Amino acid sequence: MNRTRTLRTTAVAAALGVLSLSACSAAETGKSQDAAGGEKTVKLTVPSWVGAQANTAVASYILEEELGYKVKTQQMGEVLAWDALSKGDIDAIMEDWGHPKEEKQYVEDRKTVVKGGDLGVEGHIGWFVPKYFADKHPDVTDWKNLDKYAKELATAESGGKGELLEGSPDYVTNDDAIIKNLGLNLKTNYAGSEAAQITAIQKYVKAKKPFLTYWWTPQWLNAQVDLVEVKLPEYKEGCDADPKKIACAYPNTPLQKFLNADFAKNGGEAAEFLKNFKWTTEQQNEVAQMIAGEKMSPEAAAEKWVKANEATWKQWLPKK
Repeated sequence: MNRTRTLRTTAVAAALGVLSLSACSAAETGKSQDAAGGEKTVKLTVPSWVGAQANTAVASYILEEELGYKVKTQQMGEVLAWDALSKGDIDAIMEDWGHPKEEKQYVEDRKTVVKGGDLGVEGHIGWFVPKYFADKHPDVTDWKNLDKYAKELATAESGGKGELLEGSPDYVTNDDAIIKNLGLNLKTNYAGSEAAQITAIQKYVKAKKPFLTYWWTPQWLNAQVDLVEVKLPEYKEGCDADPKKIACAYPNTPLQKFLNADFAKNGGEAAEFLKNFKWTTEQQNEVAQMIAGEKMSPEAAAEKWVKANEATWKQWLPKK
């Protein structure tokens, strides 16, 4: 969640060189579209969270500088990205936090999308409180005690209930169902983006105010803000099968890559490279921190990381 999952600012999207793409049929996808001048082109989605933007930035840099491709990127929501991938409007999703409905529809039934392998990063979504609040009230880390602190967690936007701060409505979230099914005196409040959510968290932390937030790992901010997870009812296989009846924690999710089926077959070195792309949580966080924490452009962050980690990314290149 994932998800992660994210700086969703227009500035970051612009820095990644977001370009509008003309639609093309699935049959055309994966044949390394030729732009003017005969350039080989790869089309990637840019998710709104900064960890996933780090994936795209590094992949784009290597595709262009090492393999001679032109990379076009387009920012879009998670579900829209699946639709675009199936149609061939984009060639790959580099980080997916789990969309079983879309996976069944496009991978299993239509077969327009194929799995691209593990990203190498494990994602986890949960509810978190700041450590200073958990230290003062240790029992707040058990969901059964959250109502006890509803008044302290209430905000002007939560209507007298405790606030559960959310990021974007586009993220993978079961929170409204969990609140309802556990009978909690909480209300979700969407900041609207990862950037806005981070700003709210930083404001709360600076004032040492209590808060409860939907949050995830990996996330670069976790190195700066000490958060403690609230234990929800244990996740068990199938407990999230019915979206309306969910009353359990989120699972740990090995983040996955997905490719348009035609691109996977006909995309040549680009497709092989993206299948091979696999790095660690620490490596992703390193690039994400440069982008979000140090305010570097995604291109500059990618270039810096690539120059310092040749032994890692050389393994992703197609074998000659």
